[in-house]
Amino acid sequence: FFGPGLGNLPLADRATIANMAPEYGATCGIFPVDRVTLDYLVFTGRPPEQVALIEAYAKEQGLFHTAESPAAEYSDVLELDLASVEPSLAGPKRPQDRIRLSDVKRTFLDQLEGLKAPGGGGGPKKPRLPTLGNWEAEGGTAVEEVVEVDPENPGVEATWRGETFRLSDGSVVIAAITSCTNTSNPTVMVGAGLLAKKAVERGLKAKPWVKTSLAPGSKVVTEYLEEAGLTTYLDQLGFNLVGYGCTTCIGNSGPLPPPISKAVQEGGLVACSVLSGNRNFEGRISPDVRANYLASPPLVVAYALAGRIDVDLYSEPLGEDRDGRPVYLEELWPSRQEIDEVVRTKVRSEMFTRQYAEVYAGDESWNAMPVPEGATYAWDPESTYVRLPPFFVDLPRQPAPVADLAGARVLALVGDSITTDHISPAGAIKTDSPAGKYLVEHGVAPREFNSYGSRRGNHEVMMRGTFANVRFRNRLVPSLEGGFTLHLPEETPMTIYDAAMRYREEGVPLIVVAGREYGTGSSRDWAAKGPALLGVRAVIAGSYERIHRSNLIGMGILPLEFRDGDSADGLGLTGHEEYAVDGLAEALGTPFAKGREVTVRASGDGGETSFAVRVRLDTPNEARYYRHGGILQFVLRQLVARG
Repeated sequence: FFGPGLGNLPLADRATIANMAPEYGATCGIFPVDRVTLDYLVFTGRPPEQVALIEAYAKEQGLFHTAESPAAEYSDVLELDLASVEPSLAGPKRPQDRIRLSDVKRTFLDQLEGLKAPGGGGGPKKPRLPTLGNWEAEGGTAVEEVVEVDPENPGVEATWRGETFRLSDGSVVIAAITSCTNTSNPTVMVGAGLLAKKAVERGLKAKPWVKTSLAPGSKVVTEYLEEAGLTTYLDQLGFNLVGYGCTTCIGNSGPLPPPISKAVQEGGLVACSVLSGNRNFEGRISPDVRANYLASPPLVVAYALAGRIDVDLYSEPLGEDRDGRPVYLEELWPSRQEIDEVVRTKVRSEMFTRQYAEVYAGDESWNAMPVPEGATYAWDPESTYVRLPPFFVDLPRQPAPVADLAGARVLALVGDSITTDHISPAGAIKTDSPAGKYLVEHGVAPREFNSYGSRRGNHEVMMRGTFANVRFRNRLVPSLEGGFTLHLPEETPMTIYDAAMRYREEGVPLIVVAGREYGTGSSRDWAAKGPALLGVRAVIAGSYERIHRSNLIGMGILPLEFRDGDSADGLGLTGHEEYAVDGLAEALGTPFAKGREVTVRASGDGGETSFAVRVRLDTPNEARYYRHGGILQFVLRQLVARG
């Protein structure tokens, strides 16, 4: 970023813009080092000699920015008038889908049908997943059971904490101030506190069905909110401190209250969350929530007060005050002057130096943990958190020659924008899922399941959780939602994990067929490790997110790309075929395979379909990694060869 407005942008705002980059389709945003940067380093307690070194280095390298700095040369320049910026949210499934605040209600209602579960939901019917045992009796489709709904009073009634209310499509059931970047910005956090203060003073409360929480990225936030007298107002609206760091934004919001969860499930409702994080992919926030919106902390508070996403905050009230008069957002929104006054007087340098002085000290529980001694890690065979992974089992000193793929089956046939959250969810583990059953078998009670993200050191959990996102839609089983597939050729429905294990016993290699933007979202190594452990040998997609494509190669999975204009639908592929990939050895005959094509043959009842695909090994090293079966194997063989 550069330009005349740069010097007026506080560093905390720059950090927010830089790290919330997925919302504008980038990996990150970069601001130059300038006087504002140095002032922030001093203010947050960095040693003077470190600040001096940073300044000297940046200036020597030509990286230090001043108003007189010569303009850098860029291949493309996009101009943004800061005066044109307006309040916005992002959602309901992707962080890059920006919605103007004034359009949130309309867009939600426009997208409502597409947010519902396969087979309906959100009305008088709710879809129920068939059990594998009664699949044939139910005709191979999802069964729908009738839920009584009053057409004059839509929604489902629920009672929680002594209050009875009706939930319907658009009800906000989670409002979370979370994410380390947004919650480390004093401007937006003070703004949220001031809005809460004005709301409480007018007699407003968060709606009883909204699960509210506050998870700052730093203890400094807690200190300056308390110093400013704003904590009490946030507490009164239910935004109580629950911890520091990633919570709702990574799926750690915990379960909804049972009556609310039951109402959402029974009504097949499209319930919503509003959070100040930077990720809102399907199934990530909560299994009960189908629409997730990213917003600033003050707007999170506003939607907790409104309790609905289908409300126009410009023209409709958030609620009524003690005298029954409507209260509008514009009446509560703090001015820039109010926010700046609090930040100027209540956010002080010594808060940072005090809070971070012992950041690595740990508490009594942490310090009391026994630490094994030795040069190598002490694997605990009984651990359900960290287990010795099987990546190097029976690894030969030399890789086997690259061979063509034959007799492969499709584990999953999916559409566009399949994210790493679809492939390897980070959030809650369902009790009846393969991962949940594994944990129960190993003595872990459901209340202690924690999350996939917390158990990512256990490959047994993670491979069972691969493609287990509750919103995952596999076209092989179009009436089901979640981690299901068909075992072919007999077309037996089962979980993806169980099918993969059966294919392994049968010696059948697996592939995934996908649309465009495969692997978008958070960079997550298990989105490649999990499929590799399930036996996936190749992915054929319309296009790839760049980091995920590299991760696939790093785990020995071959990324193949349809030619321009080709797709699974266009080629008539159903996923029921048997696949072969010919010409791999020739394509990899040179160290650099970019642009090479191989032939895929898909054989089914309708005959054989043959088509060319690009081999997406884009660098010489990627070709080497693939020939070795992955980057881990390549590095280990290099170490062994060096003695």
